[in-house]
Amino acid sequence: MKHLLALSGLLASAAVAQDATPTVAQGAQAPGPRVETVASPNGAITVSLTTDGDGRALYSVARGGKTVVNPSRLGFLFTDARKIERGLRIADATRTSRDETWEQPWGEWRTIRSNHNELRVRLMETSALGRVMDVVFRVQDDGVGFRYEFPEQPNLRQANIAEELTEFNFASGGEAFWKPAFLWNREEYLYNRTPINAVGTAATPMTVKLEDGMHVAVHEAALVDYSSMALLRNENANGFKAQLTPGAGEPKVVKAGPFNTPWRTLIIANDAPGLYHSHLMLNLNEPNKLGDVSWVKPGKFVGVWWNMIKGDWTWARGPKHGATNANVRRYIDFAAKNRIPGVLVEGWNVGWDGEWFGNGNDMDFDRPTEDFDADALAAYAKRRGVNLIGHHETGGAVSHYEDQFDSAFKFAADHGERVVKTGYVADAGQLERRMPDGTVKREWHEGQWMSNHHIRVLEAAAKYKVSIDAHEPIKDTGLRRTYPNWMAREGSRGMEYNAWPGKNPPEHEANLVFTRMLEGPMDFTPGVLSLKGSGDSDILSTIAKQLALYVVLYSPVQMAADTPENYAKYPQAFKFIRDVVVDWQDTRVLNGEVGDYVTIARKDRNSDNWFLGAVGDEQPRTAPVTLDFLDEGRTYTAEIYRDGEGADYRTAARHNIAIEKRTVRKGDRLEIPMAPGGGYAVMFRAGRQ
Repeated sequence: MKHLLALSGLLASAAVAQDATPTVAQGAQAPGPRVETVASPNGAITVSLTTDGDGRALYSVARGGKTVVNPSRLGFLFTDARKIERGLRIADATRTSRDETWEQPWGEWRTIRSNHNELRVRLMETSALGRVMDVVFRVQDDGVGFRYEFPEQPNLRQANIAEELTEFNFASGGEAFWKPAFLWNREEYLYNRTPINAVGTAATPMTVKLEDGMHVAVHEAALVDYSSMALLRNENANGFKAQLTPGAGEPKVVKAGPFNTPWRTLIIANDAPGLYHSHLMLNLNEPNKLGDVSWVKPGKFVGVWWNMIKGDWTWARGPKHGATNANVRRYIDFAAKNRIPGVLVEGWNVGWDGEWFGNGNDMDFDRPTEDFDADALAAYAKRRGVNLIGHHETGGAVSHYEDQFDSAFKFAADHGERVVKTGYVADAGQLERRMPDGTVKREWHEGQWMSNHHIRVLEAAAKYKVSIDAHEPIKDTGLRRTYPNWMAREGSRGMEYNAWPGKNPPEHEANLVFTRMLEGPMDFTPGVLSLKGSGDSDILSTIAKQLALYVVLYSPVQMAADTPENYAKYPQAFKFIRDVVVDWQDTRVLNGEVGDYVTIARKDRNSDNWFLGAVGDEQPRTAPVTLDFLDEGRTYTAEIYRDGEGADYRTAARHNIAIEKRTVRKGDRLEIPMAPGGGYAVMFRAGRQ
């Protein structure tokens, strides 16, 4: 019975299209369309694929007997050949299954189970061209991934792809949480909350809450040598089609010989926390290609950064230059004193003077400025048990950066930089790509060429045992499994927007958890305890919420973004930043609603301690949690950092914080109120058992 709803939708669609086919003789039985199905290991999710009367391939998805995705088309447009869409027949279908467990070198979970059933359907054109493509579905208990695979064939030796025709037609209306694609500011927009049928062109992940409460997140996995996918409304009431990011040339994607596309992914869950628990995207990526990655080290860092973001210091040389010997030594001392292993320095190199935004051809990544003694500072940091974190801001001059890969990463390694933060500050569609003849073309941040560029960065950095934290990046699609030195990236509005007018609203982080954070780690740069941006402007948060962000917004390289002077003003709250870890054994999302609130608990990979973070929106609320994640028979000291009396993001009371300790055990219940714009953080220190 569980296949019937999905199959009935497919058969109805196929029947509508039969009007164009020859009439069957009276009394004869018309053959039905061939239907291939596959179910998840627990049987809850089913995927079906068939063809309609025009030979269009259609897939649908159901969960628990309810249709989630109505019949949706598959196919391609090319710039120099007939499209692949009509006139297809199912030539073959095969099924396989796999169940294995693998270990992450770092992450939110130490071990990941990959348990899926796979359906591979070969589609063949009935025309004289006879082109073929396989559509491969992998179905886990938490969702579906599918991709196209093209074998070697005489009539498609090179694919010049103008567009994908992949559709996602939701079976009902509901709410969508999305940010716009293809606008000038890349991925750095606030999330909209609209009816599904009011979505514009959306970046992925896009999360929807259907009318029956089911949650679905649409995204992609293993984006390699291909253009990133956005979602464009189509003619269906609640439907979308893929829209690929442009490139500098006419085709959006060029592929030669046999090739695969990235996986198109649908995470499906009863509620918002269920989305976050999915491992679908990681499982769809290839295993580690770098070999021994014991040199990849998670850790916290401080940095010569926030004062530049606020405008008090400059990246460029001059009287307000931030990356001076004196300033960097002071940050090294602060990091060493507080057991923080990293110090980020921006503006240390030649190239920042003048107009560098979108014009970074003067950037030199092995040539420090005169007031930054790289050798002496690296030696000083090493003596104090601290590593510098490098910064490579390309200013959008991507080919210029590639020219320096070897010298840049050698310089980083020679100066003890285990991590380099890269940057691509340029408007969308304005990245510089130098062609072999010397001409310059303009690329998008998420086009095919840039997807390959980021892999080249990872491989060049790995030669020198350097990890990458990418800003203004291509979106995360789980490639940290294949390249574990890709530790984090930005890819959304982070803390820096709180320094400027038009600050992040209180709901922003609760939106991020169930949208952007489904991609993977984000370098949000939390921990601004002063709650002050440029011009002494107020950040729309409480202090307790700033602490909670270290648990809620995951990154293996977490920044303590405020200045040493400001942390000195709030030593009790800063203690949590000192204590919180960044590498986890286990993660549990205890409750949450997209854009409203969330509570997350994580277990330290290297001890029996747990940490918990909860954040809300502009409304005061209490979201009780039961401590079922703690070990049976063990007592814990809960160190609680919560909103203090009268705390409110709209008033000076945003600085009020209450800090207390309780003894707790497994099964105890916490009911901690969150102020408007607030939250709370807890460290559970494991005691006797």
